[in-house]
Amino acid sequence: MTEGLQKKYGLGTSTAMVVGIVIGSGVFFKAEKVLQATGGNLPLGILSWIIGGMIMIVCAYSFAVMASRYERVGGIVDYAEATLGKTYAYYVGWFLAAIYYPTLTGALAWVSARYACVLLGFSITGPEAMTIAAFFLVASYSLNALSPLLAGKYQVTTTVIKLIPLLLMAVIGTVAGLANGTTAANFTMVVNEVGSPGKAVFTAVVATAFAYEGWIIATSINAEIKDAKKNLPRALVLGTFIIMAVYVLYYVGLAGSVPNSVIMESGEKGARIAFENIFGRLGGTALFVFVVISCLGTLNGLMLGCTRGMYALAARGEGPRPDIFSQLDRVTNMAGNSSIIGLFFCSCWFLQFYSSQLTETPWIQALNFDMTELPIVTIYAAYIPIFIMMMKKEKGLPAFKRFVVPALALCGCVFMILAAVFSHGFAVVRYMCVFVIIMLIGCWIKRGKTRSEKE
Repeated sequence: MTEGLQKKYGLGTSTAMVVGIVIGSGVFFKAEKVLQATGGNLPLGILSWIIGGMIMIVCAYSFAVMASRYERVGGIVDYAEATLGKTYAYYVGWFLAAIYYPTLTGALAWVSARYACVLLGFSITGPEAMTIAAFFLVASYSLNALSPLLAGKYQVTTTVIKLIPLLLMAVIGTVAGLANGTTAANFTMVVNEVGSPGKAVFTAVVATAFAYEGWIIATSINAEIKDAKKNLPRALVLGTFIIMAVYVLYYVGLAGSVPNSVIMESGEKGARIAFENIFGRLGGTALFVFVVISCLGTLNGLMLGCTRGMYALAARGEGPRPDIFSQLDRVTNMAGNSSIIGLFFCSCWFLQFYSSQLTETPWIQALNFDMTELPIVTIYAAYIPIFIMMMKKEKGLPAFKRFVVPALALCGCVFMILAAVFSHGFAVVRYMCVFVIIMLIGCWIKRGKTRSEKE
């Protein structure tokens, strides 16, 4: 076994990973929900994208400040330990490994398959979609587990590819929409009146959380970044600003290609129609292929974090069998056993997602909740005590970085929690029941390990 993970990623790759992990299916997948939540009110939708982006940026900057002071192997787990101690860090790490990474990875495999099915002419809810989703999940795992360096290069490549349709739609869609009047019509017309603009924004911002999420996963590779104390903060700040700018510009460009009602009716098919309206059938199809690739790039980035989830715990001597999950392959320098358990967790959540979304069995529907949004809101809740302790303990920081930045990030986290409650209602209770059970399993593992050490 090698002594530790090797430094293999520079600033360019790290920034590409931040952008590549985040940008992808979310901006396509959630554009539909943002418009539905706001009733097709385009200015209100743009405001929601900006609010979600600013919350991401201020939280990323807070962690960038901590990244300049701590460098170990687990990103947010490092920061949780530095501010609140090993016990809190363990539970954050357990949540990431057992819930956060695998829920998003499983959902992304399904979302990627849906866009692939639109491209191929298959049903987005039929067995073809599930088969393709399972293939994407295993293929992404294989790439990350067998060749992490190749996975990093693939991430850079897909980042470039996924920016092509977004930027083309942002520029050409906006110009075309201004010329033919579609943009003006979408800005002035509302498809459905919403009862409460405030609640509409809450629902829309929570939807954007999925599109913006993923940047924190980049902190899980801080031990593999060259000069991480300088390069990781730069990558986080630069990457998050690029992401918000691209999302808002794409959203405006989309408004110049099709009426809002088309996207509201069917997000995946609506996106393809939008590209074909602007670039013609052949060009639109070619760019839609790039959309599918961008989704797979996001899936790869999420799998990158998923395969390292249990290793982040084991490297600290925590979790089940640290001696097994801390092992690194001599050839690939990859935590193979951690990758395997990561794929297992992904498979479990993928099954839950498939069952709750596509079956009508009552007891399964009792566990139905949006696993693309609620786990993300949970991680924002986990940030709150970290930001509070950052203000209390980091006495060596200037006042702006010690108080102003984490205070703004804390407000953003509280906003996300309130928005989730307004948006999802009783589904939050169903999710919390599952969350508590899994966290209690983590507690049982930790107590069992503590007893065995004492004996």
